Amino acid sequence: MSLKSQVSSFKSKTDDRRLKTKIIALICFAAFALFACSSGKAKRNEFVIAESKSYEASLFRQNCAICHGQEANGKEMDGKLIPSLRYGAAAQKSEEEIYLQIKEGKLPMPSFKNQLTEEEIKRMVQFVRRDLQGKEGN
Repeated sequence: MSLKSQVSSFKSKTDDRRLKTKIIALICFAAFALFACSSGKAKRNEFVIAESKSYEASLFRQNCAICHGQEANGKEMDGKLIPSLRYGAAAQKSEEEIYLQIKEGKLPMPSFKNQLTEEEIKRMVQFVRRDLQGKEGN
């Protein structure tokens, strides 16, 4: 094999490696971009109560945050675990069950029928389902 053909073969191999490197870099970039986009969708229900100026968020801060935590993620209080309103058992409840829980209470949660109006209770049910749990409701 002549020197010219060896150089040509070497160039061809080098070009192939560069092309493969570029393709791998492009695939890595595309995978990263796809991951970044999908991560944003996963956080749809990460509604920030502290930043919200909604009436419902204000009601939550006044009436619910003391037990369920500032962002409704639950907390420990007097050695007892107060549940999250975003995940877990609360996320499995129907709108009617949430409504009754707020209105009538269920120990250790007190009833709010004397603190909140009927309309406020209904709005809080929607707040929990839509904003905190990310569920589309009626």
